Amino acid sequence: MPPASETPHGRPRLARTAHWRKARRLTTALLMLWLLTGFCAAFFARELAGLSVFGWPLSFYLAAQGASLVYLGILAFYAWRMRKLDKESA
Repeated sequence: MPPASETPHGRPRLARTAHWRKARRLTTALLMLWLLTGFCAAFFARELAGLSVFGWPLSFYLAAQGASLVYLGILAFYAWRMRKLDKESA
């Protein structure tokens, strides 16, 4: 049986706790960005409708393309950063 200060895999508990604290902080920040992106596209749609991009209202363009691209960027950043965090803690 491992000592009380280590996990069954031999890592110190403090390192494991710090890893999950960083992971939760990253997840919270990215969820806030996701919420802000979705909220702003819908909340400011009326004001953005006056501007046009290639003949389409900017609000439509942001909702159809911009938010989806931001979500994809959030997923890619999360995967990259979590892989880096996992390698640091291993």
